[in-house]
Amino acid sequence: MTTTKSKVLAEEYMRLGGKRLAKIDDNITKVRKWEDDPPAAEQFWQEHIAVLDDKGRRDVEFYLPDINAD
Repeated sequence: MTTTKSKVLAEEYMRLGGKRLAKIDDNITKVRKWEDDPPAAEQFWQEHIAVLDDKGRRDVEFYLPDINAD
């Protein structure tokens, strides 16, 4: 099974301790951040994810943990 670049980016962000959560509703993805990220995760987000175009960023956000997950 092939892993997409978006999934790899999301997994690395989470491995670094990233705290952002996805809210997916009617195929619209938004990200919520209630806690500050550890410095390494924030730096990774800014350097590798925040710089993506809207579609690329949404693709990464899709792989973040879902706010509604148990």
